[in-house]
Amino acid sequence: MAIIATRIDGRLVHGQVANLWTTKLQATRIMVVDDKVSQSQIEKSGLRMATPAGVRLSVLDVDTAADHILNHKYDSQRVFIVAKGPAPLLALINKGVGIDSINIGNMSQTDDTKHITKSINVLDSDVADFKELQSKGVKLTAQMVPGDESQDFMSLLKKGLGGEA
Repeated sequence: MAIIATRIDGRLVHGQVANLWTTKLQATRIMVVDDKVSQSQIEKSGLRMATPAGVRLSVLDVDTAADHILNHKYDSQRVFIVAKGPAPLLALINKGVGIDSINIGNMSQTDDTKHITKSINVLDSDVADFKELQSKGVKLTAQMVPGDESQDFMSLLKKGLGGEA
């Protein structure tokens, strides 16, 4: 399986993911893993329009994504996995998908989130998921665009939560 990168970005496929990351990674397929979005024809249509020409797009729920990956459906491709938050990625790992690192790019602010960086805001459930991902040996980094310096995400999380992480 050629998973070349995994990213959390609340906007899923948009300018940074579509143009900067996909180009930098030379991805041939973007795989959006999201149970709700995979059921919405309107959202899937929007994601298809944002996907660069020549790059394939899959918008799958967690179970289907894990099934396709574990059954080697994309072995000949360079797959870039994108999710809105850590939960679907943790679910993939718990189903046996090998993900060794996750880049956290953008998680939008809501009334329920805690501010970590300019572009990363987390829910309490996200914090728990990030801790579990770390305990499974997944490297967590924060990097908005390829030209930015990659930072250790758990250090940023701990600082943003006042030392709680």
